[in-house]
Amino acid sequence: MLTDKENTTESKQSLKKAKPYSAWDNIKRWIPSIIILPIATYWVLNRGEFGLLDNIDLVIHEAGHFFFMLFGKYIYTLGGTLMQIILPSIIAAYFFRNNYRTGVQFGLLWLGQNFINISVYSADAQARKLPLLGGNKVYHDWHYLLGEIGILEYDYLVGYIFLGIAIVIFLVAILMPLITHD
Repeated sequence: MLTDKENTTESKQSLKKAKPYSAWDNIKRWIPSIIILPIATYWVLNRGEFGLLDNIDLVIHEAGHFFFMLFGKYIYTLGGTLMQIILPSIIAAYFFRNNYRTGVQFGLLWLGQNFINISVYSADAQARKLPLLGGNKVYHDWHYLLGEIGILEYDYLVGYIFLGIAIVIFLVAILMPLITHD
């Protein structure tokens, strides 16, 4: 067991070896946010345009229907959207739990992007113009979901609510250096 004097000496030596905190370290904290800002802005301003990540999300959406098929038609139908929310949330939570801010930020970016997709799909509930896997043989998830709860005529508002959620998630991702500290 170390005495107080030995403990103090050891602490001083450890502090001498420690890297000093500089202004550059503060700037480095914001690099992921600087990367995320234009991506999130692009996705919000170009809502409804689809890219490679959207195809990956589509596979995750369809897998969600499979995983939730045992819970009745409503939850089965909602399962695609739930999986689009659950998977990136788990990834962001994993990184948060392990104190890896950049991982949390990019997990939240992906979650926000999924909410953009959900906003487009839900706002299309009445019009049903989006092409669906399976063509005319399948039903539109959000037409069914909103119809079942009696708010089909408000599909555009539901879409804007999901868009608002996406924007809030993007803002949290961008402002993570203010929320968390190393």
